[in-house]
Amino acid sequence: MRRLLVLGLDSVPPEFVFDRYLDRMPNLKRMLARSRYGTLRTIDPPITVPAWTVMFSGVDPGTLGIYGFRHRQSGSYQTMYTPTSKTVSYPCLWDLLSREGRRVVVIGMPPGYPPPAVNGIYVSDILTPESATDFVSPASLVPEIRAAASGEYRFDVTFRAEDRERVENEIFEMTRRRFAVARHLWAKEPWDLFVVHEIGPDRIHHAFWKYFDAAHPKHVAESPFNSVAERYYAFLDAEIGKFLESVPDEVLVWIASDHGSKAMDGCFCINEWLIQNGFLVLRGPRPARSTPLEEVDVDWSRTRVWGAGGYYARLFFNLRGREPEGIVDPADVPELIRTLSDGLGAVRRPDGEPLGAEMLEPSKIYRQVTGDAPDLMTYFGNLNWRSAGTIGHSSLFLAENDTGPDDSVHSMDGFFILYDPRDRRPGRRLPEQSILDVAPTLLKRLEIPLPAHLQGAPITELLG
Repeated sequence: MRRLLVLGLDSVPPEFVFDRYLDRMPNLKRMLARSRYGTLRTIDPPITVPAWTVMFSGVDPGTLGIYGFRHRQSGSYQTMYTPTSKTVSYPCLWDLLSREGRRVVVIGMPPGYPPPAVNGIYVSDILTPESATDFVSPASLVPEIRAAASGEYRFDVTFRAEDRERVENEIFEMTRRRFAVARHLWAKEPWDLFVVHEIGPDRIHHAFWKYFDAAHPKHVAESPFNSVAERYYAFLDAEIGKFLESVPDEVLVWIASDHGSKAMDGCFCINEWLIQNGFLVLRGPRPARSTPLEEVDVDWSRTRVWGAGGYYARLFFNLRGREPEGIVDPADVPELIRTLSDGLGAVRRPDGEPLGAEMLEPSKIYRQVTGDAPDLMTYFGNLNWRSAGTIGHSSLFLAENDTGPDDSVHSMDGFFILYDPRDRRPGRRLPEQSILDVAPTLLKRLEIPLPAHLQGAPITELLG
């Protein structure tokens, strides 16, 4: 039976590893020379949570009931919650191997808090509270993880901040400590599955994209941060190389990202637009400064639609019989969607060009819809524009994220590399593949029976 090492590099677009930074990544370059690799098309929405769970469970977000980092609490107008490991309702790769008696380690794969029980070790993820002491399963390993990290283990960094020097230092240190822990745990026994998720690339993109991309709307041409991304990818490759030194030839290596990244053009204020067009009604005057919707006095008896911000706009309908003060008849929803689509489709950017609004209905894009899904998912400007849910802005468009400094947004194209040290054929780039096909492919390579619930199929070119 084959063993598998998984390295999940969050938010990395294919052009970074296959082109722009390839010469600074000699370890990945050597692997590509004998790998099957290419673009990995992610899922809607292209967000860390749920994309990684889709990759390793083989089912879509609607079936999982996971639609991003923030979900609206059922029956509430404004209460939001974050998914946890307990939200995941289908088994992932490590769960299926655990059931077969195979030994596994998972480090940082979201959503991973509280760390679920596996046949091995699970170190929790970026959603772990800073003060948490229960971040490893089994819990007895917490002191060992801290010792391997040579200090406090870092789950994440505060990356939406003006102090870019601090952010840079913390991202590098976080990645260094994560791989130190990974090397330590790898040496403990011959694991059948070993998974490491690294959030560092995503944080580099959010905090520094305007410095390393001359096409960014807010590009800073002369800055000590212009080389941060180049240095980080070289550093990341070196950490991967040190890890691979101890990986024997019988181990398959899967390296992938959950989605890509690109420059952020700005934010579109969805709730401001809903107010201007009579869908969202306030009881008093609009706030004079940026204010979360939860802090605004909304007249729910006259409100038909409200939204939440993020990489996409989550739109919710004030449905009669579902919401406490619902006024929208369910029979009127199709017409409401058409009205919203026409209105948002007519919005122009500050430069006079169409913004572009792509509206997705969960019931039409997923096999089933479970959990607390938004009624509509809306992408602005092909995802180049974030959605701002706050109220109190003088314009519908913001040059900056309303939740703090931010330089990038997510894109649909991630990457994948399958490296089999026993395969002596020259490397080959494959056509674009689907993230839903990853789990069945890896299960097939590991000789694990494919569960009936999988929505993808094994990728033939990756089966050996």
